[in-house]
Amino acid sequence: MIKVLFVCLGNICRSPLAEALFLKHLELNHLSSSFIVDSCGTASYHIGELADARTRKVAKEFGIEMPHRARQFKEQDFDEFDYILVMDESNYENLKKVNSVKAKKLIFLRSFDPNFKNLKEVPDPYYGDLKGFYEVHEIIKDCTHSLLDFIKNRKNEESN
Repeated sequence: MIKVLFVCLGNICRSPLAEALFLKHLELNHLSSSFIVDSCGTASYHIGELADARTRKVAKEFGIEMPHRARQFKEQDFDEFDYILVMDESNYENLKKVNSVKAKKLIFLRSFDPNFKNLKEVPDPYYGDLKGFYEVHEIIKDCTHSLLDFIKNRKNEESN
């Protein structure tokens, strides 16, 4: 079982969308039973809430439901998950403060962007308009697709 965790600030925009999109990629590739996927935030602002209505609106337009409820990152998540993907430098720094030794496990989701390899951060659309949510959807869709390819290739290399 491969365990993947997506992390942003409040767990209502980027990380739950990444979770939902990655789950969709798994479903389309008939790999759902091989993975556990979750998302969380570094802050406690929205614990228990559904994703931002704008995130859910955009996702729904692409046929994706988002039942996830926000939760905050816990230190044991470092041990629980094989892949921990952060959305930006702030998320990275916040988790590094939780455990600097285990922070080596953190990966920037944008490092899997096939279109912009030199960019590090997925922009936070929270304070912007709906256009920003569509842009973030496209970025995360591409990154999560590439992430799945990366994990599949890595798994194949390990089994050879």
